[in-house]
Amino acid sequence: MTAKTHALEVIDIEIASLQHMKKNLDDNFNDAIDSILESKGRLIICGMGKSGIIGRKISASLSSTGTFSFFMHPGEAFHGDLGMVKSEDTMLLISNSGETEEVLKILPFLKDNKNLIISMTGNAKSSLAVASDYHLDVSVLEEACPLNLAPTTSTTATLVMGDAITVALMKKRNFKPEHYARYHPGGSLGKKLLSKVKHEMFTKDLPFVSLNATLVEMIDVITRGNLGLCIVEDAEETKGLVTDGDLRRALKEKGKNAFELIAKDILTANPLDISADASMEQAFNLMECKKITSLLVKEKQRVVGVIKK
Repeated sequence: MTAKTHALEVIDIEIASLQHMKKNLDDNFNDAIDSILESKGRLIICGMGKSGIIGRKISASLSSTGTFSFFMHPGEAFHGDLGMVKSEDTMLLISNSGETEEVLKILPFLKDNKNLIISMTGNAKSSLAVASDYHLDVSVLEEACPLNLAPTTSTTATLVMGDAITVALMKKRNFKPEHYARYHPGGSLGKKLLSKVKHEMFTKDLPFVSLNATLVEMIDVITRGNLGLCIVEDAEETKGLVTDGDLRRALKEKGKNAFELIAKDILTANPLDISADASMEQAFNLMECKKITSLLVKEKQRVVGVIKK
C-alpha cells in the first residue's frame, strides 16, 4: 500500500468517528454553553498529555473570541496552581478515558470550591464524566493509529468539540470582526479595523517625479521607491501618478517610441486619495471597490504618503 492509501484510510476513519460524535451530541452541549455564558468567572481548561495539548489550543481559541480562558496543567494545579481558581470559574476537564489520575485528583478541590465542571471524555460512564455537571461525549469508533493506541482520532474529536464550543459562544455573544480585531491588533484584520492610514502609510523617500520626467527617469524612481508607482508633481500641486503597469502598457503600445514620452503624457490625472486620519478599513474598502492596489494619502492637497493593499 502507498503512503497516500494510508493517508486516505486515516481520513476516512476520522470522518466516520466525527459523524459518530455528531450523533451523540445532546442537550448537555446547550446546557454547558449556557453555563459558560452565565458564569461571572473564567473558563479554565485542564488536561494531561495530548488532551492537554488540545486543551491549550481550545483555550487560545476561546480567549481570542471573547471568552476569558486559560489552560491549567493538572500536575501543576495539584501542586499549588489551584490557588488561581476562583469559585465563580467554570472548569473544562479533558480526558479521553475519563480516568486520568492527575485530573481526577483535583476534583475534590473543585467540588469543595463550588466550581461548575464540564468534562470532555470518550466514556460517559467514567469517573470524570459522572462527577461532572455537564458531560460532552467525544468517544470515537477507533483510533486511526494501526495499533489503536496512539491518540489520533480521539484528539481530532476533542479538537472539533472545542471548535464547536468556541463557535457556539461566538454566535451567542454576537462576536463581530471588530471584536476579533481588538484581540489581534498585529494581524491583517486588526490592521484593517483598528489602524488609521497615518499609522500604516509609506512616507519615507516617496517617489516624486516632475511632469517632464523621462521614461528612464520614471523607471528608476519606481524601482528605487519599491511602491510600484511614481507621483507626478509640479511646484504647486500633485498632477497624477504613473504606475509600473502604465509603463509596461506604454512600452507595449509604442515600442521604442515610448522612450520619447514624458510623465505628463502617460500619467493618470486626479488619482484617488485618502486622508491620513481615515481608517485602514476605509482605505481597503476604497481600493477594493475601485479595483486598485495603491492610494495616495493627502494633507492640505499635498501627498504625504502611500497606502498599498
